[in-house]
Amino acid sequence: MTSTESTTRMKKNIAPPKDMPLMKSEGNNIVLFHPFIPPSAKSSVANVLSSRWIGQGPKVDEFELAWEQKFGGRTISVNSGTSALHLAYELAELRPEDEVIVPLFTCTATNIPLAQIGAKLIFSDVGKNTLNVDVDDLIKLTTIRTKAIVVVHYAGQPLDMAKLWKYCKENNIILIQDCAHGIGMEIDRKPVYKYADYTMYSLQAIKTITVGDGGMLTFNDNISPQKISEAKRRRWFGIDRQKKQGGIWENDIVELGHKWQMTDLSASIGIESLKYFDEVHQKRVNNLITYSKRLSSLKEITQLNMKQSDNIKHGGWLATISVSNRLQLQEFLYSHGIESNQVHYRNDRYSIFSKYTQGASYPNMDEIENDYLVLPCHHLVTVRDVNFICDKIEEFYAKNSQ
Repeated sequence: MTSTESTTRMKKNIAPPKDMPLMKSEGNNIVLFHPFIPPSAKSSVANVLSSRWIGQGPKVDEFELAWEQKFGGRTISVNSGTSALHLAYELAELRPEDEVIVPLFTCTATNIPLAQIGAKLIFSDVGKNTLNVDVDDLIKLTTIRTKAIVVVHYAGQPLDMAKLWKYCKENNIILIQDCAHGIGMEIDRKPVYKYADYTMYSLQAIKTITVGDGGMLTFNDNISPQKISEAKRRRWFGIDRQKKQGGIWENDIVELGHKWQMTDLSASIGIESLKYFDEVHQKRVNNLITYSKRLSSLKEITQLNMKQSDNIKHGGWLATISVSNRLQLQEFLYSHGIESNQVHYRNDRYSIFSKYTQGASYPNMDEIENDYLVLPCHHLVTVRDVNFICDKIEEFYAKNSQ
């Protein structure tokens, strides 16, 4: 814990953040997350299990093509979103001590691969009353030493990527998007991958589309075919799989690669899940809209990253609010069978990042750190469920205002 965090907590007299016990998905409980597995996935997986290929095979190619047809861009699959980001960092040729501006508030998967590479991380604070970075504030952090910028669209709320992309192109800065929360996001009716050099999507268990675990890396249209070929080699030991079929010893290895490929078992789930994406995504967005309407009259609540507008397509992954008595509200909801939690945390809490944050201050994160709370929003949560949750939130504040 930094001294700034400790001082802030003492001033506000707030207990350190903590996780509530996981709630069992039984009876009428409304759990925070639940994976979406389409009914057709069982037979699809069974077909793969009876085939010649269960590792990387034709289903992986089929899934990548289906993804490109659905969301645009040239895309390769890997075994996790973390691997996709690590691969993007390597393709961007980030080296030890290269300065990379990264989000303070994100899953650690965004920043751990950069620390493993040895890059110098410059953490960007969240904006005021949001859990996304403010693009103008982020730009102010750049220097002549900035090699790359990594951004996250928390909850699926897009940043002002047109402005940031233009700035990065003018200043020869590589831009990488962590779209773990933003499958299907669009800005000005364009798929979000068009606003960065590399864009990662997560297919981890609780994401809008899941394959158990997996990731997709989509390349901007200006990335060369040679770079994409390199990416395919790097995800499998540095070996060109097609050339390997023609003779092992004639197939040289020129890059240090990894074992990051997706399997046909995973891809078979992904192919089926894509068929349901529009339906599942719309359910989540409808839940966000319902939360937003119902909670707008409560002065005690600030809505975070739920904004809908004509020029964006929201990723619809999380419904997040900010409240001054978060722990008490969380416990009250839990007592009524409603699970909630914080999900992600500021990265400067962790010892692995301490050398990058010494002497730094993040006032906006300090202000919101103890107050944000994620509410259930997944495909099994109905509008009726959302209204019930909002009823309970209203009941909580009615009791506490007396």
